[in-house]
Amino acid sequence: MPLNRRTVIRGAIVAPAAAVLASSSGWRAFAQDQTVTVGSKDFTEQFILGNMYLEILKDMGIPTKDALNLGGTQIAQQALVKGDISLYPEYTGTGLTEVLGLTIQDAEGGSASPAASPVASPAMAATPAVSGDLSQAVYDLVAARYKEQFGLIWLERSKANNTQALAVKREFSEEKGITTISPLAEQADGLTISAPADFPERKDGLLGLEAVYGDGFSKLDVLPVAPGLKYQALLDGDAQVVLAFGTDGQISGYDLVLLEDDKGLWPPYNVAPVVREEILTAYPDIPTRFNPVTASLTDEVLSGLNWQVDGDDKKDPAEVAKSYLTENSFIGG
Repeated sequence: MPLNRRTVIRGAIVAPAAAVLASSSGWRAFAQDQTVTVGSKDFTEQFILGNMYLEILKDMGIPTKDALNLGGTQIAQQALVKGDISLYPEYTGTGLTEVLGLTIQDAEGGSASPAASPVASPAMAATPAVSGDLSQAVYDLVAARYKEQFGLIWLERSKANNTQALAVKREFSEEKGITTISPLAEQADGLTISAPADFPERKDGLLGLEAVYGDGFSKLDVLPVAPGLKYQALLDGDAQVVLAFGTDGQISGYDLVLLEDDKGLWPPYNVAPVVREEILTAYPDIPTRFNPVTASLTDEVLSGLNWQVDGDDKKDPAEVAKSYLTENSFIGG
C-alpha cells in the first residue's frame, strides 16, 4: 500500500516523515493501528461469515470497520482490489469461474504456479496436478492466480461446499433409492424441478445436466419460480426436485437430501477469507485465528447457521455469528 507523508506522520507532530519511515519500530506502531475493513456480498451466509470475521478481529484487539452487504461478486472483488475493504469471504468456484474466467479443466490440468509467500497457506505449495482432489486443485489454482494477479491471499478453505446442487425430500430419496444425480437422470421422466427461469438455458443448469448426465434430463419438466419460492414449490408438491445451494439453510431446516454430483458438473465452492497482503503483514496472527474457524465449517454447520437466520427464528446474522464463535471457544478465551 503506498504511503504518503500525511499517512505516516498522523499523530506524530515532531518527527520528520523520513525519520518515521526509517524506523522499523515506527512502522510497526503504524501497522498495528491499521483498521481492517470487512466486506461481504449480499446474502445470509455472507452476512454470518462477515460478522464472524469482525468478531475474531475485535477479539484480537484489531481496529475494524463493518462494510458488509456490498452486493455481488464483482463489486466485492473490485472493492478488495482497490483497497476499499481489507478482506471478505469468497468461494473457490466463484473465484475460478467468475473472477478468473477459468474452468475445472484448468484446475485439473495443473496450470498453477504458486508464488512463494510467507503468509500463504501451506496448501498453496502443492500444484493441482499432484493434489489428486478437485477441491484442493481448484483452491490451489485460485490461490496462486489471486496472489500473482491481484496480490491477494486466500486463507484456508472450508470443508463446506456451497455449490449448485439438486435436492429432494428425504422420503422421495428413500422411496426411489436416489442419493446421487446419475439415477435421477434415469428416472427424470415425469418429474418437475423448481428452479429460476433461466435454468433451462444455462450451461451450469439443465443444458449442463443433459451434457454431463445424459438425455434423461431432457424429460425433466421445469417449474420456473423466483429464488425465494423454489423451496415452497417442493414442499407444496408442485415439484419433486429443487435447484439448491449446498449450504442453504432450507437443506437442514426441511430435512432435505442433497444429491451427490457424482459426475462433477459443478466446481467446488469452498469458502475462505480473501485478504489484502499488507493486512497480513500488519497482523500476521490473523491466519492463526481465522483458519481453525474456517476448518470447522461443514455443509451441515453452515446450513444450520443459515437456517437460524432464514428459518422461523429469524435471528440476526451478527448474533448467530457471535454465538457460534463463543460456543466453540473461538473467541472470549
